[in-house]
Amino acid sequence: MENDNIQEEKKMEDATENVENKDVEVEEAAETKVDETAAEEKKAEAEPEHGKKKKSRFGFSDRKLKDELAESNRKLEELQDKYMRQVAEFSNFKKRTAKEKLELRESVKASMLHDFLPVIDDIDRAMEHLETADMEATKEGVKLIYQKFMDYLRSQDLTEIQAMGEDFNTDFHEAVTQFPVEDESKKGKVIDVIQKGYKINDKVVRYSKVVVGQ
Repeated sequence: MENDNIQEEKKMEDATENVENKDVEVEEAAETKVDETAAEEKKAEAEPEHGKKKKSRFGFSDRKLKDELAESNRKLEELQDKYMRQVAEFSNFKKRTAKEKLELRESVKASMLHDFLPVIDDIDRAMEHLETADMEATKEGVKLIYQKFMDYLRSQDLTEIQAMGEDFNTDFHEAVTQFPVEDESKKGKVIDVIQKGYKINDKVVRYSKVVVGQ
């Protein structure tokens, strides 16, 4: 009876061991299958299927990258061409502006000198008759020439700066020297004009050179 029990227990242990061995085999087979599947998937990713475009690591096909690079190069060439054209146009503009400025300066100078010619004509005539002309007539002629000349200057908005008896003003006057005065009312005033000053509207052309009372 006891031997029968021992044999029965032995059979149960063997059966249990067989079941455990089968479980291990199943698990190992499953793990092997998983590893094989993962390896195949990795290989499929590394080797693209026939007919599919090769892709870069960023997910773009090499063909697309080449097309985009070609398009970028084309746009760069267009920008370079446009830049060179603008440089050439600006250079031509500078040359043209410089030429126009020179022509304008010469035109203004010619126009101004042309208006002086009648005054020169009058001086020439006065010089021709200076030896034989009457002094009074000569004086009148010089006055007329001077008046004509001043009329022309006034037509160009050139006016004399008032200085004599005025308060000394550094905006219009240049003090050549100071001279002591007894009259208190003349202190700080212009008491003599050495050289007249002129202005065009409010712009000083030449400061009046004056003596200031001290």
